[in-house]
Amino acid sequence: MPRRYAVPLAALKRDPAAVSSPVERRGLRTETLLVLGVSLGASAVRSVLQIVERLTRPVPLAQQTAAMNTAVTPDRPWLDLAYQLVGIALALVPVLLALFLLARVAPPAMGISPRRFLGLDGREPVRDATRGLGLAALIGIPGLLLYVAAKALGVNTSVSAANLADVWWAVPVLVLAAAENAVLEEVVMVGYLFTRWRQVGWSWPVVIGVSAAIRGTYHLYQGFGGFAGNVAMGVLLGLVFVRTRRVLPLVVCHTLLDVVAFVGYTLLRARGVAL
Repeated sequence: MPRRYAVPLAALKRDPAAVSSPVERRGLRTETLLVLGVSLGASAVRSVLQIVERLTRPVPLAQQTAAMNTAVTPDRPWLDLAYQLVGIALALVPVLLALFLLARVAPPAMGISPRRFLGLDGREPVRDATRGLGLAALIGIPGLLLYVAAKALGVNTSVSAANLADVWWAVPVLVLAAAENAVLEEVVMVGYLFTRWRQVGWSWPVVIGVSAAIRGTYHLYQGFGGFAGNVAMGVLLGLVFVRTRRVLPLVVCHTLLDVVAFVGYTLLRARGVAL
């Protein structure tokens, strides 16, 4: 076995090393709240306020639009490109923070880097890609049907998935945005939080349930269909992670789903298809 794989691969599938001190457990719980507070937890709070604002409008929820990937300065494409790229880069800072903390504060396993422990490395590229593609197919069609049903029931907005100007760099930026969403959500909501919450003694059902609920909450700006669909997605991806102990297939799956949504929306709209 190569030297860099000297630690038995079976060790990567074990639970993270639990902390025994009440002070350490309290510190890790506080740490997770702070990481959420500068990332997806803050998005969840804003999303709750957004759905309250939407529900109190005189216009029914189904007649409203939730716009994503919007242009900041559409009249100055070069500046808008800078805004888009900076926004994508800054959104990944919480991922780096989570990996930094896992490496230096109560590491989940001795002698194993956080990236390797979370399955965020390149050891299984074919298997990760295959799993990700299969998950995307499993989630994508039911998710679309749920969105259509929620719209018909009046409990979801119309989601406008991409609203950049007609510029040459729109599709590449949308692909980057899809990858950024996937890395941020799956590393923080699954890899990092699952590890920390297991370290403080939470059971797997609680870990998966709380993570999925937060995931659904920061999608509430889309409506209750977006909430329900993302809770279900969170449960499924959480179960897959528990079984495989690899985040990368989840990242592949999420990226594919968002690329299809963002780029597909853009191409259809450019062809005059009503969405």
